Amino acid sequence: QLKFVESGGGLVRAGGSLRLSCKIFGLNVEDYATGWFRQVPGQTREDVSCISSGSGGTYYTDFAKGRFTISRDNAENTVYLQMNSLKPEDSAIYYCSADSWPGRTCDGTPVDYSGQGTQVTVSS
Repeated sequence: QLKFVESGGGLVRAGGSLRLSCKIFGLNVEDYATGWFRQVPGQTREDVSCISSGSGGTYYTDFAKGRFTISRDNAENTVYLQMNSLKPEDSAIYYCSADSWPGRTCDGTPVDYSGQGTQVTVSS
């Protein structure tokens, strides 16, 4: 059974940092593209970042470049998103996600499977 356990969200002041974690059960993170997207309720989902299967090539959407870093720990089957220099406009629910087919590289953020999300709030 596929399960995502996300953590690390919270309230932070502008300019601060947060590290999101996503431990995945039922899927090997090394074998599938995984990533993060975000959504403000009532608004369109936004890709954030993705890490490819295998060698782990990465993708970042423009607003994430230079501020966010995606990584994974294959032994822990966990995907991370380090977020620095946070801005109020980064406030959203952040969702961990995974591709449904193994062995693929990132083409945006995969959205086939996702967790329940973790709230990130950045105060000005």
